[in-house]
Amino acid sequence: MIIWLILLIASALALMMMRASASAWAWLAAEAVLLWLGARLAEIEWPVLVLLAILFFTPTLLVAIRSVRQALMTRPALDTFRKIMPAMSATERDAIEAGTVWWDAELFSGKPDWSRLFALPAPRLTAEEQAFLDNEVEQLCGMVSDWDATVKTQDLPPEAWQFIKDKGFLGMIIPRQYGGKQFSAYMHSQVVMKLASRSSAAAIAVMVPNSLGPAELLLHYGTEVQKNHYLPRLAQGLEIPCFALTSPYAGSDAAAIPDIGIVCKGVHEGRETLGFRVTWSKRYITLAPIATVLGLAFRASDPDGLLGGEREAGITCALIPTDHPGVVTGRRHWPLNAVFQNGPTEGKDVFIPMEWVIGGVAQVGRGWRMLMECLAAGRAISLPSSSVGFSKMAVRGTSGYAAMRRQFKIEIGKFEGVQEALARMGGHLYMMDATRRLSALAVDAGEKPSVISAISKYHVTERGRMVVNDGMDVIGGKGICMGPGNFLARVYQQIPIAITVEGANILTRCLIIFGQGAIRCHPYVLKELAAAADEDRERAVQEFDRLLFGHLSFVAANAARSLVGGLSGGWLLPAPAQAAHATRRYYRAVVHLSSAFALLTDASMAVLGGTLKFRERISARLGDVLSQLYLVSAVLKRYEDEGRQEADLPYVDWSVQDALNRAQEAIVEVLHNFPNPFVAFALRLAIFPLGLPYRKPADVLGTHVAKAMQTPGESRERLLADAYLPRAGDPLACGEQAFALTPVVQQLEHRLKPDIREGKLPPMPQSLLELTAWSALALERGLLSQQEKEALDAFALYGHQSVAVDDFAADFDRAEMVAQVAAQSS
Repeated sequence: MIIWLILLIASALALMMMRASASAWAWLAAEAVLLWLGARLAEIEWPVLVLLAILFFTPTLLVAIRSVRQALMTRPALDTFRKIMPAMSATERDAIEAGTVWWDAELFSGKPDWSRLFALPAPRLTAEEQAFLDNEVEQLCGMVSDWDATVKTQDLPPEAWQFIKDKGFLGMIIPRQYGGKQFSAYMHSQVVMKLASRSSAAAIAVMVPNSLGPAELLLHYGTEVQKNHYLPRLAQGLEIPCFALTSPYAGSDAAAIPDIGIVCKGVHEGRETLGFRVTWSKRYITLAPIATVLGLAFRASDPDGLLGGEREAGITCALIPTDHPGVVTGRRHWPLNAVFQNGPTEGKDVFIPMEWVIGGVAQVGRGWRMLMECLAAGRAISLPSSSVGFSKMAVRGTSGYAAMRRQFKIEIGKFEGVQEALARMGGHLYMMDATRRLSALAVDAGEKPSVISAISKYHVTERGRMVVNDGMDVIGGKGICMGPGNFLARVYQQIPIAITVEGANILTRCLIIFGQGAIRCHPYVLKELAAAADEDRERAVQEFDRLLFGHLSFVAANAARSLVGGLSGGWLLPAPAQAAHATRRYYRAVVHLSSAFALLTDASMAVLGGTLKFRERISARLGDVLSQLYLVSAVLKRYEDEGRQEADLPYVDWSVQDALNRAQEAIVEVLHNFPNPFVAFALRLAIFPLGLPYRKPADVLGTHVAKAMQTPGESRERLLADAYLPRAGDPLACGEQAFALTPVVQQLEHRLKPDIREGKLPPMPQSLLELTAWSALALERGLLSQQEKEALDAFALYGHQSVAVDDFAADFDRAEMVAQVAAQSS
């Protein structure tokens, strides 16, 4: 009997996982075999067998016979679904339908197809792209400094701006036929990342024209006349673009912008023409103070029906020269001491001809869809890349400082508290960079990943904030004193900018990631909504019937997979054959949590219905689960792409374990706050039947990560790859030079310990200022070679420059700074 019961349960779970539940006849056959085995193995009496047959066969036959199923189940379900179906505004529909779904849909499936991820080639630059990164980008980094820009010029220096224009930085995404570079999305990401590791102003000056802006919109929607006029000028830097979307009373709710353009006739260039009379007031517009062409989003209204369509056509995008009469460029904003050009723009009753609408009259009212699709690509590249850039700079400086700086006669990087912070920095950076690469690869593969771009933007910027905060804690007093030698201060100030722009992170987490993804990426929901909206009832019944029972089999498969994964610790779940042995458990964990996420999503939609979109804390936590699974996928992809570098496994293990634990916590929080406690209890049993399996990274793993970050070599170089390393003399460069000498210094100190114990030499001084005299004494007593003394002296010099804190006159050298600014202005 026990064997038979085990077979019964195992068979049911196997059929559910294989989605045999889509075919009731497969269940009937399995039930017949199981009853026969019950009679043979367990010697079940015939009356009991008959009763079991009735219990098994009756519901299965009801599902198997389509006409009966549709009459008893599908039609009532369709009527109920139509009543509870959430209302969807036009802007919500545009947001949901904009862009494409990709790996996010696989994670929603409960059973990701890893071959689809492995099929993407590893990110590579062409020879032309690599040369541009090594030369032009390197030169631009050497021309700029955040300290000089924020204290002296309040902008990039004029020669840097001219270099950006002359070398084609503003036309990286523009095709060669228009004079642009036509770089890949990955190259675009590499450029922004490297610039951000040096100067926020330089990164943003290059980033904005190549992401959401006129060039992107023109490429996809512009007329040939518009492309031929603007794209060559943008590529050559003859035009500086900006795009104005945000209004004072429509920030995150950009679809509700109050700026309006009324269709009318007016005079342009001496002739009467059809156009818009536009009134707008925008703020936070990057590059607006220096822009020559303004991309503008406004609501189009056609009260007189001059276009022959809807009176309220919807959001429309236009390009307007900033010297056009009526265009007013306001004074600059000052975002947290960052000096990238940013400010307001406005106009009142400004007449623009219809030909200035991007795409012409055919695109009137289609602006929101245009923006949603273009924003996906820009959001996937711009802010994730800049966050990775400044995080690489922070990790380089902090890890080098921790390996070289001594307190209590020991390097501070050996203290467990510091190692804990360093482990977070290294683990987060490895995952951030992996996410940046994978998201750029998706864009290069032709995707417009709206959900994935939101995940990348939110989680990479948030982890960037964590990296810099930990860096500030490690370097202590040096980090809080402003000056050209402080590599973290400006980044620490400006981090909230990345958190706020291109969709505030609170909004992104609570409304976009899951709110958009739950409908768009789910294999059935959007199709069910479309079927339910079909006015032909019979056709709706047939299609809804197919989708409904496919959906039910989908739920059953995810429930079974969640339970099997929870009971077996993931070992009975599939992992791709081509995966490295060291990471196979992580693939199984993703399958387990993906199944749990899909099950939890369906349960939430079933229990909460249309009110789910208003339960932001629940949808945010569900979005967190999806996000962490994407981040883990990115790490696993990176590990494979880089040739399974064993030295990088501490970063892989730490970042994946941290993300799995975060996903688990999000699921627990959803269940803890679920409105139906009985459903929550059942879900908890199905997902975590033996307790919570995913723990935070262990202390010993954190120690391995911290040590890897403080060890010169290829692993650390891969972690910091393609970030800018300043020229000799720069405080960050001095820190790196001192860091490179730490193994030599440690080796010499270890060798000289017996001499110190025997009194032949005093202990090595903690003060680097005294190290030169100590090395001279050791050389004099024959305990060091000249070459070894020179190494110690170089370490003392570079180390002292690295730990030094900037100081100023009592008036902060204000008189000198004012004189310098006046001289530059003249």
